[in-house]
Amino acid sequence: PARHFDTGTTEPVSFFLSGLEELLAWQPDSNDDFNISAVPLAKRQPPLRSKRPRTLVCHDMRGGYLEDRFIQGSATRNPYVFYHWRYIDIFVYFSHHTVTIPPVCWTNAAHRNGVPVLGTFITEWTDGEKLCEAFLAGGEEAYHAVSKQLARIAQHYRFDGWLVNIENTLSAAAVRNLPPFLRHLTAQVHSAVPGGLVIWYDSVLQNGTLQWQNELNEENRVFFDACDGLFTNYNWKEEHLERTHGLAGPRHTDVYVGVDVFARGDVIGGGFDTDKSLRLIRQHGLSAAIFAPGWVYEHLGEENFLHNENKFWGLLAEYLPTHSICTLPLATSFSLGMGTSRFLAGKEEEAGPWYDLSAQEIQPLYPEREGRLSTSCCLQDAWCGGSSLRVQGTIPPGEERVAVRLFSLQMPAPPKLFLTLLYKLEGPHPDEFTVALELTTRDSDTCHEGNVTSLLAEPNGRHHPRFLPAPPPGLAKLLATCNRGSHGWTSRCYELDLQDCSLRDLSLLVSRQQPSPQETPFTCLLGEVRVLDAASVAASPPQVQSLSASQLWWQ
Repeated sequence: PARHFDTGTTEPVSFFLSGLEELLAWQPDSNDDFNISAVPLAKRQPPLRSKRPRTLVCHDMRGGYLEDRFIQGSATRNPYVFYHWRYIDIFVYFSHHTVTIPPVCWTNAAHRNGVPVLGTFITEWTDGEKLCEAFLAGGEEAYHAVSKQLARIAQHYRFDGWLVNIENTLSAAAVRNLPPFLRHLTAQVHSAVPGGLVIWYDSVLQNGTLQWQNELNEENRVFFDACDGLFTNYNWKEEHLERTHGLAGPRHTDVYVGVDVFARGDVIGGGFDTDKSLRLIRQHGLSAAIFAPGWVYEHLGEENFLHNENKFWGLLAEYLPTHSICTLPLATSFSLGMGTSRFLAGKEEEAGPWYDLSAQEIQPLYPEREGRLSTSCCLQDAWCGGSSLRVQGTIPPGEERVAVRLFSLQMPAPPKLFLTLLYKLEGPHPDEFTVALELTTRDSDTCHEGNVTSLLAEPNGRHHPRFLPAPPPGLAKLLATCNRGSHGWTSRCYELDLQDCSLRDLSLLVSRQQPSPQETPFTCLLGEVRVLDAASVAASPPQVQSLSASQLWWQ
């Protein structure tokens, strides 16, 4: 069927549904298998339900379903990717089709990094009025059918809920049924999808008029009360934020104040001034909805995209609370799900562009310190996948080393950890530096290393795992690369014994061999980092059972 497969190449593609008939006629289909997310939503801290202000990203690019529709990837040069997952809470895939089912590659990448994904249910213009009249103006049977289908679709394709965007006038009969529809949809999504969400876009009022309010007020509050959150329009001023905070009361973090990065209309700041909008939103304790951050790609061009993307998110970082990883194993080769080549074990296996967000790996924090430290993607060299993480910085005069925070962690430390690191030092004098990993633990009177009960040498909970010259018996296969890098990559394995500790940060430690009164610049590529719980590593993996293969196309 044309919906599931590209007519030109026969490859499986992601798709949307148009109109009420297609929505109501939708049934699970054996051709759907490609479109079902294969990655469960990773746990993270703090959880979404915590009361701190959140950040939603709404991705709207050129109508949607571009190269990202190819489920098994494509040979796209300079594609759009998103990788600042540690800084955001919710990802919405937006298009102007009635039912936007997020392309599965986005759900896979977001879930791997602990971010839930919402599709969009939109009605607009005169067609939208007719559609709303058809399912809202009658009895509850009609709108219950729609909410049940939307919940079934999210459950079937394994994404996390819906942004509801009614951008047309409603008759008195239709608007009367809108709050009960939203309540029913929200209840259906909550029961079908663990942690599911329904968010309402600030558009129509309780009397059915289409009039964007740019705030939460008595005209649109009835819709906010019926679902999990409100995404406001973009043309607000500070007094809108004050009134919104007052009216929302304890639910103030469920209001996502819209920021259009394209800065259309009368807005506080978009583009590289988006931080001005975020500063005000956070001053009022509200959540933010960053709309169309693809501006970086569309407006500034594809060529320098990765550099500009890091600049854009770096300017916002101060206003974006980050998230911690709370489960092990943690393993990543930092791949963005794209590349100009494919690498395996440090060797280029295949040259040529590729794009597949499902292959994106767990992404780190991207720390930036003006002039002193930058972290970015390196496409020219990698250990595995399409890219490595380039860490560039300087060791200040008189200091021995610098710690670069890669991941925030929040979990009890297992009694024994194995850590592995693959890196490559660049620059004229790589032998001037040593590179290692550092784990920090949260302050606690009970936490100590090994079986020693004396106080740690460093009271701030910094632990430097012991270097393992060879893998321990029984783990030779898993830790095969210990001390045996290739193609210029250095491989290291470490172990760390901890008692009654809680993990806090994983950092890269770059030290210089000789103290120096000068500042020393360094460039280090990270190819892979792993943090493993020794107990679960030693256990044998579950056997794969009842394997079947279908949809084969022999070439």
